[in-house]
Amino acid sequence: MSQYMDIKSKHSDALLLFRVGDFYETFGEDAVKVSNILGIVLTSRNNGGSDIELAGFPYHSLDVYLPKLVRAGYRVAICEQLEKPSKEKKIVKRGVTEVVTPGVTTNDNILTATENNFLASIHSSGDLLGVAFIDISTGDFMVHQGSLSSVAKLLQSFNPNEVLISKSDRIELQESLAYDSYFYPLDDWYYEHAYNRELLLKHFQVNSLKGFGIDELNHAQIAAGTILQYLSTVQQSDLKHIDKLLKIESDRYMWLDRFTIRNLELVRSNHPSGVSLLDVMDRTMTPMGSRLMHKWTVLPLKAIPDIQRRQACVGYLVSADSARESLQKLLKNLGDLERLTSKIPLGKANPRELYLIAKTLGVITELTLSLNGDDIPLPFQKVIERLDPCPSLEELLLGALSDDPPVSLAKGQVIRDGWHSELDEWRKLIQNGKELIVDVQAREAQRTGITSLKVGFNNVFGYYLEVTNKYKDKNLVPEDWVRKQTLKGSERYITSELKELEAKILNAQSEIQTLESRLYEELMEKVLTHISTLITNAKTLAEIDCYQSMAELAVKNRYVQPLITEGYDIDLLAGRHPVIETTLPADDIYVPNDVHLNQEDQQIMMITGPNMSGKSAVLRQTALICLMAHMGSHVPAEKAEIGVIDKIFTRVGASDNISSGESTFMVEMNETASILNNLSTRSLVLLDEIGRGTSTYDGISIAWSIAEFIHDHGAMRPKTLFATHYHELNQLEASFERVVNYHVATKDLGDQIIFLRKLIKGASEASFGIHVAQLAGMPRQVVDRAQKLLTELEQRSVESKSKVQDTLLNQERSMHTHQLNIFDLDNLAWRELETEISALDLQALTPIEALLKLKEIQDKLAPKEKS
Repeated sequence: MSQYMDIKSKHSDALLLFRVGDFYETFGEDAVKVSNILGIVLTSRNNGGSDIELAGFPYHSLDVYLPKLVRAGYRVAICEQLEKPSKEKKIVKRGVTEVVTPGVTTNDNILTATENNFLASIHSSGDLLGVAFIDISTGDFMVHQGSLSSVAKLLQSFNPNEVLISKSDRIELQESLAYDSYFYPLDDWYYEHAYNRELLLKHFQVNSLKGFGIDELNHAQIAAGTILQYLSTVQQSDLKHIDKLLKIESDRYMWLDRFTIRNLELVRSNHPSGVSLLDVMDRTMTPMGSRLMHKWTVLPLKAIPDIQRRQACVGYLVSADSARESLQKLLKNLGDLERLTSKIPLGKANPRELYLIAKTLGVITELTLSLNGDDIPLPFQKVIERLDPCPSLEELLLGALSDDPPVSLAKGQVIRDGWHSELDEWRKLIQNGKELIVDVQAREAQRTGITSLKVGFNNVFGYYLEVTNKYKDKNLVPEDWVRKQTLKGSERYITSELKELEAKILNAQSEIQTLESRLYEELMEKVLTHISTLITNAKTLAEIDCYQSMAELAVKNRYVQPLITEGYDIDLLAGRHPVIETTLPADDIYVPNDVHLNQEDQQIMMITGPNMSGKSAVLRQTALICLMAHMGSHVPAEKAEIGVIDKIFTRVGASDNISSGESTFMVEMNETASILNNLSTRSLVLLDEIGRGTSTYDGISIAWSIAEFIHDHGAMRPKTLFATHYHELNQLEASFERVVNYHVATKDLGDQIIFLRKLIKGASEASFGIHVAQLAGMPRQVVDRAQKLLTELEQRSVESKSKVQDTLLNQERSMHTHQLNIFDLDNLAWRELETEISALDLQALTPIEALLKLKEIQDKLAPKEKS
């Protein structure tokens, strides 16, 4: 327990799995937590006079229980026995060999094959933040420096499972980032710039960071260096597979804030059974391809040449059916080369995984041969040329490893027979030794007459001869046999001959295990020299997999290649929602719609229509089509011409943040404010039912004002789709030259309404909310009563309007009558007054003279007023 307490003090923030023989034990508070999480029995033991809680599980069940502990949000320190037990040592040396955290693991049972497991680090200083993301299971390493909103957006995009922050910034950052994850605070000294910069230079073996584009980005350097420091503290210091650092440049990728990523359901649905865009687009054949498709979805490109390169690759595979089908068959046979390779420098690749690497290299050879033709476009040829099958490495691994190597090196038969002569000799010795043991059994059985004589083995006294009680009283056991154990139904004996054979066999087994371990380590070292090539192969295969996925989607769902231009217009002909159309029943056809937006005469489309008629679908499909186009994908439309978009903003749906004291309306206003404060001339803005979280007049006023702001926002003119149920906003079209009214058509059959889902120019007449309530299954009594109330309210509204109009008319008549009374003079008096007023020189009159003259005219009119 003294040894345990010493190790636990160094890992006080982690659950310590303490290896004791064949068990991992936990003590004290750790035992209580582990017992609750794993549902195992909590016991206790006496610790020198006091009881201490105890909970444990067999060491071979680690892969079953470890994922549960990590997914529960705990760090787990694994403490192993570092030497073999012996009679001389009562307490063996122990030490922590690995610390597994939510963001740091290579355990396949914890990782999700199709998702990255990112660890993030954030450094904050004033208005600037640096953020780094690393996935040690794949070798991905990315950095960014920017504003709080840009960092919050990246957290939403990459969804790290663990975030490192300094203790001094913990509370402020957790509140401002509004990101729900496992935050791990580090001491402030971790964030010292000079040391972190030096750490990066040493890791990448460079003299400057200019090659990575972050030489002047101090905050990004600190965030990246802090991650490397942290990994060294959790026994993850050998990171040779992390040989690249990607700078996430805001000017290279389309801006998607965290609200847009959530509202458009790009990578995950907001509903448990919902479907995201990524779910539809991901038709990859490999886990590494699936992970890359996720990155492409949240980081659409902005540069036209980059988009066109992807389009060329996808376009070729769309047109070449045989090449695409052949590629899919080959990709299915690939292992997860990215994660397999990442285990090698970490020393965690088992024999079967090494064999999978060799097989994957063979598939790469086939793949390069199949993608070899004059019709392949140059961009795709350059991608294929990055593949290196490494034939020498493949030959080495297949030659050294057995055809079906075990998962564990300790199980033996890892190295192929014939690969190493000394190993073959030891194996022959074991085989001969076993034959000699069989000979001993047969000879002794014949000599003694004990026909049922058996030879067995156990770890206590080695090989033995077993005699059943049937022969116990027949005096058949020779005097040179030594009794070692008495059982209920038999006796066990040993002989000098057996002991000699045992020594040879056990020595041979030990030599084989030692030799196989050494040969395997030599193989690992040779593979380690190819790490960079293997990682490049993995990332190239992932890219090719994404191209075939996009091509397959385009062929199956009738997508077209969009034209991306330097202009500002969005011209979509018969566009469809990529997600909704895949979830419709087979007999239900999605109704396509045209959308045209420009900066000259149709900057804002004001879309009205009944609830559930499809307004939101039109908004979302427009954004998703534009986003897919910037990914390099084909799109669901008959024709699509899109000017480069640098930002997509959305304000759709209703949600609240009660834990932070924010109502639904406050969340809506926060998201809308973020949009209006970050507009650009190439932005695409989607606004759905703005202002519905407050009173009608407040809501209309806010929505109206927002539309005005967007329309009159200098020379920017961001393209906007504005869906609303406030029909009053249709009046904007008459006042603003670039606002155009549209509505989603319906057919009213009196007692029911049919949604035609078609976008038509012009304003709608009603919202049909009660009809929607009826469709939702509202009790008939409620629907009927609501219809009567609506009729009464509409009638009151009409009467109220009529009264107001009558009042205004009476006031007008009164004013008109009053004016006639004032000037209802006889012709002569009127002409004299008119002549007098006309003759006044207003420029020459002083204020006092003007007042006196006005008093004189008033006196002349007074008698007439009284009469």
